[in-house]
Amino acid sequence: MLSKAQISLITSLQHKKFRVQHNLFVVEGIKSVLEFIHSAYKVQKLWATAEAVAKLGKIPQNIKLEEISGADFSKISTLKNPQGALALVEIPENKLLDLTLLRNKHSLVLDDVQDPGNLGTIIRTAEWFGISNIICSIGTVDAYNPKVVQATMGSLSRISIHYLDLEEWLQNNPLPIYGALLNGQSIYQTNFNQEGLILMGNEGNGIRSSLIEKVTQAVTIPRIGAAESLNVAVATTIFCAELTRQKLNTTNG
Repeated sequence: MLSKAQISLITSLQHKKFRVQHNLFVVEGIKSVLEFIHSAYKVQKLWATAEAVAKLGKIPQNIKLEEISGADFSKISTLKNPQGALALVEIPENKLLDLTLLRNKHSLVLDDVQDPGNLGTIIRTAEWFGISNIICSIGTVDAYNPKVVQATMGSLSRISIHYLDLEEWLQNNPLPIYGALLNGQSIYQTNFNQEGLILMGNEGNGIRSSLIEKVTQAVTIPRIGAAESLNVAVATTIFCAELTRQKLNTTNG
């Protein structure tokens, strides 16, 4: 049976202040919970209904599992259709980013992306296209926000997320920076080469001017219709798809 203290802790983690304080975040849903159980993340505690326990299968012995009733589970779930499985996972240390990890590959850089759904979709998209690192500005929405975690569908468990002061970090960055801007070279005429940073901007304001100054190559997705802009998650997907196309052409060529 869930205690009041447990319910209070779990529900408090909806807010960044308490995630930072406890160094924990919530993962909910059978598929997502399983992804984190079998990842490098440390799962501290797992609550599940009897039905969910059967679907989860064998849980590693180092993870504390508590079976609870559906009524109790409803007190901690934030989903419209709860699946009966919820885990508390430790937030990994935001280590100094080693530039050698970014060599000979492309990485995403996000400047103040605010919408949890957008960040979640970007993380999921990054995994699909084999991008392993996402560098976020301090002002970007927290990757451990429950809505972000849910939107990643487990991909967060395999993508490295880094929060940095982008202005300072990009100042000393030796890699080419491809900035997603309205006025730039067509993405389909841009050679992204073998490595670099793909810089995506805020939903409403785009890339801030102080970062535009650091862009090596401005790149745009050609507009045929009358829409003023593209959703940042959609634009990121198009960039990732074009990177993949170029890599495949190089490999097959």
